[in-house]
Amino acid sequence: MPPRRKLAADAWGALLRVHAALVPVLDKAVQGKTGLPLSWYDVLLELAAVPDGRLRMTDLAERVVLSRSRVSRLVDELAARGLVVKEGHPDDRRSAYAVITDAGLSEFRRSAPVYLRAIEEHFASRLSDEELVFLSEVLGKILDPAV
Repeated sequence: MPPRRKLAADAWGALLRVHAALVPVLDKAVQGKTGLPLSWYDVLLELAAVPDGRLRMTDLAERVVLSRSRVSRLVDELAARGLVVKEGHPDDRRSAYAVITDAGLSEFRRSAPVYLRAIEEHFASRLSDEELVFLSEVLGKILDPAV
């Protein structure tokens, strides 16, 4: 068996290559059928996932793994389309919230099946149910070492 460092580097490289290969494919699939760029869908997904549809911009940036300035530009673009609104924080003038609108929630719900079909077609279809469970568990260990 190769040394642990090589195993780790090979696994990391494979993860990066899969991510780099599939994100543009998923973006093309979602945007081609819905007109919604994948980055917009990702923001709407995170906002739709919280009970009040509201996240501080810094929390949103962490969830979508983008810089705060990039998230701010995305939120501004989504706000221009009426899909989100930006609200000031009542206690901290340096902080703001992104809040999904009814139109944004509707757009998210319309786009979700397209996104899920693309995941199935370009990612999950190559794996068995058991492999999908295993992959989720293994990646979950990295994000939450207590698992």
